[in-house]
Amino acid sequence: MVLLSLIATHSDVDLETVARLSAGAPKVPSSLLESGPAVSGAVVLATCNRFEVYCEARSEADVEAARSAAIAEISRHSGLDEDLVSRSFTTNTGQDVAKHLFAVGAGLDSAVVGEREIAGQVRRALIEAQEKGTASGTLTRLFQTASRTAKDVGALTALGKRGLSIVSVALELATDLSEDIDWRNKAVVVFGTGAYAGATMALLKERGCTDISVYSSSGRAESFTASRGGTALDGASLAPAVARADVVIGCSGSENQVSAEDIRRVRAGNEKPLIIIDLALTHDFDPDVREIEGVDLITLESVRLAAPAEQAESLQQANRIVSDAAQAFSEAQLSRELDSAIVALRRHTLDVLDKELEKVRAQHGCTGAAEEVEFAMRRMVKALLHVPAVRARELAASGQQEEYVRGLEAVYGITVEKTADGQSAPLKPHGAAALESDGEDAGHSRSA
Repeated sequence: MVLLSLIATHSDVDLETVARLSAGAPKVPSSLLESGPAVSGAVVLATCNRFEVYCEARSEADVEAARSAAIAEISRHSGLDEDLVSRSFTTNTGQDVAKHLFAVGAGLDSAVVGEREIAGQVRRALIEAQEKGTASGTLTRLFQTASRTAKDVGALTALGKRGLSIVSVALELATDLSEDIDWRNKAVVVFGTGAYAGATMALLKERGCTDISVYSSSGRAESFTASRGGTALDGASLAPAVARADVVIGCSGSENQVSAEDIRRVRAGNEKPLIIIDLALTHDFDPDVREIEGVDLITLESVRLAAPAEQAESLQQANRIVSDAAQAFSEAQLSRELDSAIVALRRHTLDVLDKELEKVRAQHGCTGAAEEVEFAMRRMVKALLHVPAVRARELAASGQQEEYVRGLEAVYGITVEKTADGQSAPLKPHGAAALESDGEDAGHSRSA
């Protein structure tokens, strides 16, 4: 079992490229598992400023094949050239996979450091993969640990107390641009009914805004407003709502982009200033709307530039929590791989012991002397197994579990068999000869 991840984020790739890579993201995990045997599990994390694919390869030898398969599937679903796709991603393996995901879940890699929404997106990414049957056991543990780590960062550092998010920073920018900073006096139109739209509704209400209308090109505005409040818009009522709005917020990522000409036509004769907040990765609004007189445009890039710098002490503390969690996860995974090896070694040794004890009982019967011999032999075997068990844990912690398994195979003829999810299955010796060639040889070995 080897974890790897392909990472494309706002830190290294422009948001337009991230958006193009994300096209068809929901289809990638299933098609990746169907593409060949190299990948045994896959989870995709796609947000407004990142596209990340987490995979489980069956072995170290399969890592490059797994990466190539992922690149090919992303290229196929996005329509982008494979070379461009490959250059757009950073690849992590081993402990770096856990460390990056844990940092992401805690909001440490976000445009707004410490943002809250990303933790929910990490949870939903796992849920979606589980529903589609693409999340392996190891990936499930990875994402669940990321969620727990995010909670620890929120509870133990000042980052969790700030309550900042991409939406909150965007609304602060809008407040700064407004002639009237009181949100109770503003008419707002929200495009979209997803997670960001829900967060937007909640924050607008916190600011006292009550005149909120919601439009969804997929027709989900009615159900969305039924549970969250606001007025549902349809195709006929959308234009009048935008015409009277003070703020329009795009959260949908719909393919039906609102053009600058659409805004000019709807706002014709209206001199009231309009603020457009576009939080969609694929842009709900044509960037040219910023050229319209009286219109201000706030984008994800605006939010990134305006996000406040966090205190160094809080970041250091959060990074320590993430690093410790990543190391603990990796050590636990390595130990898990060796658990069955330890069990098999113990079983192998005890099998040999039982055969020898049978010979003692056959020769001496159930006498006190035989019982003393059995007691002494069991104590000896227990002592002999102690050091191999300790060494297994030590080697696992240093990432040398493969050396341990190879040693078992070389000395005892024990080989590792992998289960369907890539975990080590019970190990088996190579036939009876691995236990003892015959009774006489076993006896000679003891006396030697």
